[in-house]
Amino acid sequence: MPVTAAAVRRTGRIGGNPMEKRKKQRLEDAGWRVGSTADFLGLSDEEAALVEVKLGLANAVRKHRSRRGMTQAQLGRLLGSSQSRVAKMEAADPSVSIDLMVRSLLRMGASRKDVAAFIATPISRRAA
Repeated sequence: MPVTAAAVRRTGRIGGNPMEKRKKQRLEDAGWRVGSTADFLGLSDEEAALVEVKLGLANAVRKHRSRRGMTQAQLGRLLGSSQSRVAKMEAADPSVSIDLMVRSLLRMGASRKDVAAFIATPISRRAA
């Protein structure tokens, strides 16, 4: 089941594991304010969802490249780009567009259905 932006805001996380309740209570008792990444950054529901999508695609590019036994340089040549651009894609760098990540996946042989699954699967439920 995909994580929605509302769920990200409600649960306080974009991927990863939730904080243990005892630890959260200890931090709050010590005067710390505990919240989500989205709250800390002041992200709207749409912005939080976009971050989740971009991170999912970046992860998919890395996994798909690795499964094909390709280096970043080899993928860069396949795309008519560079190794450093592939590294930025895999790191979800803000300078890399979602369009480029989707085109990269399709170029590596992923189907449209695969790409949709990469977008829809929450980061916390993806296989490591």
